[in-house]
Amino acid sequence: MTLPRPNLSLSKDKIKFLLLEGIDPSAADLLNDAGYTNIHKVSHAVQGDELKELIRDVHFIGVRSQSKLTSDVLSAAEKLVGIGCFCIGTNQVDLTVATEKGVPVFNAPFSNTRSVAELVIAEAIMLLRGIPDKSRMAHEGGWLKSAKDSYEIRGKTLGIVGYGAIGAQLSVLAEAVGLEVLYFDLENKLPLGNARQVKRLEDLLAQSDIISLHVPEDKTTEWMIDEKQIAACKPGSIMINASRGRVIRIDPLAEALKSGHLLGAALDVFPEEPGSNNDSFVSPLQGLANVILTPHIGGSTIEAQKNIGVEVAQKFVMYSDTGATTGSVNLPDVRLPKHEGKHRLIHVHRNVAGVLSGVNGILSRYNVNVSAQYLQTKNGMGYMVMDVDHTYPSEVIDELSQVEGTVRTRVLY
Repeated sequence: MTLPRPNLSLSKDKIKFLLLEGIDPSAADLLNDAGYTNIHKVSHAVQGDELKELIRDVHFIGVRSQSKLTSDVLSAAEKLVGIGCFCIGTNQVDLTVATEKGVPVFNAPFSNTRSVAELVIAEAIMLLRGIPDKSRMAHEGGWLKSAKDSYEIRGKTLGIVGYGAIGAQLSVLAEAVGLEVLYFDLENKLPLGNARQVKRLEDLLAQSDIISLHVPEDKTTEWMIDEKQIAACKPGSIMINASRGRVIRIDPLAEALKSGHLLGAALDVFPEEPGSNNDSFVSPLQGLANVILTPHIGGSTIEAQKNIGVEVAQKFVMYSDTGATTGSVNLPDVRLPKHEGKHRLIHVHRNVAGVLSGVNGILSRYNVNVSAQYLQTKNGMGYMVMDVDHTYPSEVIDELSQVEGTVRTRVLY
């Protein structure tokens, strides 16, 4: 039996988006402009059973850093086809499970780089001048007018741990205010300006007046700054962490600040963070004189949040409209130009032998002409986009779904 070319597998008004944690309105605006109107917004983080219920009939979900898409939550997502992390990191998502389900995860790795870099420079200047304690005393009626332990930033050495998008942006700003820049990264990275890469973390710590951490959270970075590394820091230096909370151990940091080994510190991220603005925050660093504590706001500027909303929403639209996985952190990067008058199929599968021949064997057996086909593999998964003639036997989709190793088959249009 031959069927005429169908319409979209699901009309745009039926595709449901769930945006949590007060994601910037720019995301919903872009989705609306692209024809997607079934958008539900929640202003706070959602966890556990409540999130499982909300996600059950959702096709696309957007989160920031607090709503955890665990294996248990993702198992309840019966219709999920896309996840958006409206931030840099993706550690709030069980990427293994998302990949096994054939669900691409998108993030915004570049949209808030400037905001974070500016905060780091501002905090470095404030700490070198002892502003936190001077400001506190002025609020309390004191008057600490002194140049003791107060320094200009010009001529100091900034050590950047992690020379990615934010680290590189920080490097450029730092040189503009007169800092010498060193950086440490597990990979060889091309320096910007006069920055210099050092081979050992300990060498960077020993030479830097300011240490700024900009690494992802994974097994290689968890607690990478511990008692040993803090002891290796240059006496009188300051430490800034605007990356991930489990990169630095807080207790030895607090001890180094109390002893005077470190002049100051600024932290924007913590091992345990409140789920909402109504929850209490507790840290061993509270009450220390030359410490700046901020509530995970490195990327929380109007400009950054708008850019993040647009960046991730654009990836949602491209994936939903064309099947393009450009920018996905867990599935292969595939983008196939549109062929007018054709029908687009998506085939997600485990990267095992025989899948391509199995798919093409079915198409050949039913005399389905393929106009274009693109397959890429990543993380043990294969992602295939196919444009075929506008008519095809109805049995094709059923048989494609039965190919050994298939995770999901989608009729896009």
